[in-house]
Amino acid sequence: MFTSPCTARRISAAGALALTALFVSAAPALAHVEVKSDTPQALAQNVSLTFEAEAESDSAGITEMRVVLPEGIDPAGVTLQGQPKGWKLKAGADGFTVGGPAVAVGMNAVFTVKVPQLPDADELAFKTIETYSDGKISRWIEIPKGDEKPQQPAPVMELKAAAPGASPLAPSPSASDTPAPAPATTSAAPAAPAPEAADKDEESGGNTGLLVGGVVIALLAAAGVAWWALKRRSGTPQN
Repeated sequence: MFTSPCTARRISAAGALALTALFVSAAPALAHVEVKSDTPQALAQNVSLTFEAEAESDSAGITEMRVVLPEGIDPAGVTLQGQPKGWKLKAGADGFTVGGPAVAVGMNAVFTVKVPQLPDADELAFKTIETYSDGKISRWIEIPKGDEKPQQPAPVMELKAAAPGASPLAPSPSASDTPAPAPATTSAAPAAPAPEAADKDEESGGNTGLLVGGVVIALLAAAGVAWWALKRRSGTPQN
């Protein structure tokens, strides 16, 4: 069968396109980390955040995920709700780390945390660093800008506008805000007597003085009477 040059060129072009499509579909998708929420709304309270890190190693499993929280979320208020078996949460100065035994090779690492409240923002970026059992580290920390698509983008979550009347939660008091107790004193000044007690003491002292004075006067009177009687007896003439 004779094939014209034009037909041959069309067949070759079609074959090249099909081969290119085959290679594109067979190429693995770029691994990344995603974050989702049950309540993606600004100032929402008690919000669950689910992180999923796609496996990108054929020989090692993910052992740890370190997340840098956006401003407005206190790491101390984050609690772990769901995680791979044996993984635990540890809060840090700017975020938290969840990790433990390596997940199975080729399996995504998925965990869920709860935060007290989301900040008032249009979107939130959660810079994430994942570690594998062979020591490999993937840093998903680049913030997308406009139409730019970074090679290792940080997980970003868009938020709805805050509900009417929603407001930020008041921060919990810290240890430094609590007034220190007054130091205990080793000695105390003698307490002043109550007015009633002082009056009673004065009254008691006055009564005692009057009593002593009365006794002295009585003794003097008795002595005078005795002296007069003796004198009278001594002056009486004898028969």
